[in-house]
Amino acid sequence: MSEKFKSMDKGVLFMLLSALISALNGAVAKLLSETMDPIEVVFYRNLLGVLIILYSIKKFKVKIDTSKLHLLFLRGIFGSLAMLLFFYTIATIPLGEAVVLNKTSPFFVTILAYYLMKESISTTTFFALIVGFLGIIFIMKPFGIEVSYEHILGVLGGFFAAAAYATIRKIKNIYDARVIMLSFMGIGMIIPFGLFLFTPFVQFHLYSNPTIWFLIIFMAIISTASQWFLTRAYSLSKASIVGVVSYSNIPFAVGFGVLLGDSLPDLYTLLGIILIIIGGILVSKSNKDNKKVENDN
Repeated sequence: MSEKFKSMDKGVLFMLLSALISALNGAVAKLLSETMDPIEVVFYRNLLGVLIILYSIKKFKVKIDTSKLHLLFLRGIFGSLAMLLFFYTIATIPLGEAVVLNKTSPFFVTILAYYLMKESISTTTFFALIVGFLGIIFIMKPFGIEVSYEHILGVLGGFFAAAAYATIRKIKNIYDARVIMLSFMGIGMIIPFGLFLFTPFVQFHLYSNPTIWFLIIFMAIISTASQWFLTRAYSLSKASIVGVVSYSNIPFAVGFGVLLGDSLPDLYTLLGIILIIIGGILVSKSNKDNKKVENDN
């Protein structure tokens, strides 16, 4: 077995683990949102995550390159905004739908690459974008009265997630995975706290219920693990392969959501989920083929 295959296999395994843990993390966040404001959940999740990463960095030292700090900062901003929007939609719409809308990020990555990096869009990619956004339409149901503000925020969260992933690709060979995660979680802690200090929309509370703190600590641990697996997956395997595998968190999330009381997806939502998965796979395949052509030339 070649080293290349071993590396690819590890990347796929890491992404599967990340997808499963991510869906479980969403389920825990949904449980917590019954008692806490979603922005509070984000703050406490990131606070504990920062402590975990700082302990890891203290125990196993890392060097920080200052040449790309602006990209590290942007990764934190984009990732934090994506998380805030994602946790808000988790609290307000079914878990499976929230996860699917967040998984629109590959389409936005393609669009950003076209406008910002001047990458070409093939016919297959263009078709995939149409299929994917048609899936979004079926989930949001704009042809009826079910389209909601929360669904729009869910798609916006997918956009910010795409921007975060794009910056990871730029800095993955410069910074240790823990440093990348620290930028994300650190800013993800500062933004909610800033909203609490300077706006009337967020109120923080001190909780004495041990179950709440158990869930917060558990979520911090598993979400940190999920982020680590995600970062390692993109570092070890081709983004096109890892991106396809990442869609496995959709059935995981739907399953967890049903266990928590969400209804099964209706026909339109199910069709939208299928279209988004197909579109995402086509985007990944098209990107892989484009890179292969470029390397052959």
